[in-house]
Amino acid sequence: MRKIFAVATAVMAFVGLANAAVPRPEQLLPSDTLFVVSIPDWATAVSAFDRSSIGRLWRDIAFKPARDKLMERFSESVTDPLEKELGVALSEYSGLLRGQVTFAVTQGIAGENSQPGVLLLIDTQDASERLRMLLGQLKQKWVESGRQLKRERIRDVEFSTLIVRGRDVSGLLGQAFQESGSRELSKNGGAAAGDEFEITIGQSETLLLIANSTKAMERILIRQSGGLITPLAEQPEFQIARSEPFRAASGFGWINFAPVYEKLASQASLSGGGAAANNPLAPRLDKILAATGLDGLKSIAFRLNSAEDGFLAELFLGVPRSGREGIFKALVAEAKDSSPPPFVPANALKFSRWRLDGRKAWDTFESMLTSVSPEFGALVQMGMATAGKDKDPNFDLRRNFLGNLGDDFIVYEKAPRSATLEELNAGPALFLVGSPNPEELARAVKAASSLLPIPASDSKTDEREFLGRKVYSIPLPSMPSVSGATPVRRSFSFAAASGYLVLSTDVAMLEEFIRGENSGGKRLRETNGLGEAAQRVDGMAGGFFGYENQRENLRVTLETLKNDMARIEQMFALGSGGRSGSKSISDWIDLSLLPPFETISKYFHFIVYSGGTTSQGLTWKLFAPAPPPPP
Repeated sequence: MRKIFAVATAVMAFVGLANAAVPRPEQLLPSDTLFVVSIPDWATAVSAFDRSSIGRLWRDIAFKPARDKLMERFSESVTDPLEKELGVALSEYSGLLRGQVTFAVTQGIAGENSQPGVLLLIDTQDASERLRMLLGQLKQKWVESGRQLKRERIRDVEFSTLIVRGRDVSGLLGQAFQESGSRELSKNGGAAAGDEFEITIGQSETLLLIANSTKAMERILIRQSGGLITPLAEQPEFQIARSEPFRAASGFGWINFAPVYEKLASQASLSGGGAAANNPLAPRLDKILAATGLDGLKSIAFRLNSAEDGFLAELFLGVPRSGREGIFKALVAEAKDSSPPPFVPANALKFSRWRLDGRKAWDTFESMLTSVSPEFGALVQMGMATAGKDKDPNFDLRRNFLGNLGDDFIVYEKAPRSATLEELNAGPALFLVGSPNPEELARAVKAASSLLPIPASDSKTDEREFLGRKVYSIPLPSMPSVSGATPVRRSFSFAAASGYLVLSTDVAMLEEFIRGENSGGKRLRETNGLGEAAQRVDGMAGGFFGYENQRENLRVTLETLKNDMARIEQMFALGSGGRSGSKSISDWIDLSLLPPFETISKYFHFIVYSGGTTSQGLTWKLFAPAPPPPP
């Protein structure tokens, strides 16, 4: 009886091992992973997307005509040619996505192959038998079509290596973006990319593995069986980035930037200084790279999470406080109130507030320039010392301008005044700079305007009084309209008001601010749900906070695009260089098929975002709360 029990126990243990859950990405990948993007549970992520506002919009019957047109074009241009080339039906493979879906790049193994490993890992869970059948069919069709295939075993798992020709891939990509009449040209043009490369495919238990090398594949198999290769989860920089919220994310990504920087620095050093080799005044590439402060960036991580209450995205830059130099020192905001001030109206489409110390930021940038090129740094200092002296000998740009910069930078924008591309590209907006002496700062900007590249005939600054405030206007170079018609004449106006230097290319909006027209109106800070949404991005006291009325912004954008679709097509044709056979935008997205915005507006609300710092790095978060139910 004991023998029977022992045998039964062994069989159960074997079955349990054979069907063991695939380890999480950070346990499956080796510690030398350079890049990873993963959806830890595909089924859960799809379910969350289906419940989200965008998921419900995608399935809305009113959106069906536009959705069908997009999917039809994608099928014709991408999936159908690919299926014909590979001899497989991709739709048969879509049902294999059950558990994790992970794409990763690992470092090359020293002494064996310096080529990075490229991996795609898909956990099929209870569809493993179907995967086995489909892989068998793929290998059979590949051989029957006359293509090359190699078979080998890696740690007792059978793998097949497909030999793929680069010109075939190039031809397929060309077909996706050119008309049928140009497809032969695309294939012939792809002959230059005719080098062969290998794709190794195999199945280990429920896991589908696709890689560019057997060595990269073998290390995954070792980790899957609990081997002694150190996992990514134990990589120190990965541990710092992967906080608890990241572990619960619907999807995440991570880049080990330190070795990437080392490679860039090494190449810059070997290049002999780039342009500086022939021109002693030109900055050296290695010095530019060092001045940026990128050597302090250890890793980059992001996460996405979709839930019933909204969508959350987060970006983390692993730059420890002790290593912040260059751009990371210059652009870091101070942890101060960054909420919308009372003068920002509720009908603002966009708003952002950045508590950056302007004087310290400039000093850091000036130091960066000097470290890159002392000669160029000296030229900048000389330019600052002489700017404006031709009009006022007592003017000192460093004292009058930089000395009056504060630590409060605000931008807010209203809806365009008309549904045209010109207005959409340059809608009414205000830019405000906090200052201890905004009047002197305004005069300094006027004096510094002599540095602008404006023809002498247009360079005269207009001055006028408006409600006791001096308003300055500087003509700007004429800009051609989107349609190529008569050039648009613009001016840049600014004035000191309410403790800020206020700047705008829309004079009416500047005057509106000076009048204080919103002093008694509804304010942005009173928007329903704004405070609650802000808490999802760590509040409004981190030094940077922003808002966008997604619903109204999309309404205006779609209305404008529908009105000017012919002109957009013309711009797209010009952007493609007028190449024969180029596809038009309407081949993919026909805006005329979209339903009236009122029909789908219920799926959009607003978004908030913020930036902050910790001892380990810099963070940026975005949250889009779920729209409230219709009244």
